[in-house]
Amino acid sequence: MGYAIAQAFREAGAETTLVSAPTELPVPYGVKRISVMTALEMHDAVLEEFPQMDVVVKAAAVADYRPKENATQKIKKQGTSLWVELVPNPDILAGLGKIKTKQILVGFAAETENLINNAQDKMRRKNVDMLVANDVTRQGSGFGSLTNSVSLLFPNGRRIDLPQMNKLEVARYLRNEIAGLLGVTKE
Repeated sequence: MGYAIAQAFREAGAETTLVSAPTELPVPYGVKRISVMTALEMHDAVLEEFPQMDVVVKAAAVADYRPKENATQKIKKQGTSLWVELVPNPDILAGLGKIKTKQILVGFAAETENLINNAQDKMRRKNVDMLVANDVTRQGSGFGSLTNSVSLLFPNGRRIDLPQMNKLEVARYLRNEIAGLLGVTKE
């Protein structure tokens, strides 16, 4: 969804920055891309860009955990089980929610159960202005799909359920809702 959202904002004339891990997707024309490899790099890049942004849409499904230690060389098989200790990655969205001032902050919730309840809880905990709830178990929605079906949730209790549609159409709808939060005329 991130690339479609970047394209939708760029189409409307917005200066658009995309912080992205490796992907085969082409960067939309006119969009500035910042490439990252790890969740920590994404965290640092987003925090660096955040102060000058009017809108931040966090669509990336960043890993919640990372290995405590990284091997500097191949780990040889020794015939026994291998244990990897995991430590939490920083919660980028929650961190932004704590420091936002003028920014509109939009988050995503990729859920497999209790979609609306879990998404509403996340919206409150992360201090976002809109949360896009996505049932990733639904056919034609979520990761690797060309389409998506989402619910937009707002802190005032407003909810918009979008039917399944092309991801760029979803992104344009999101852009227009965000424009409304900014007080900008929708295109």
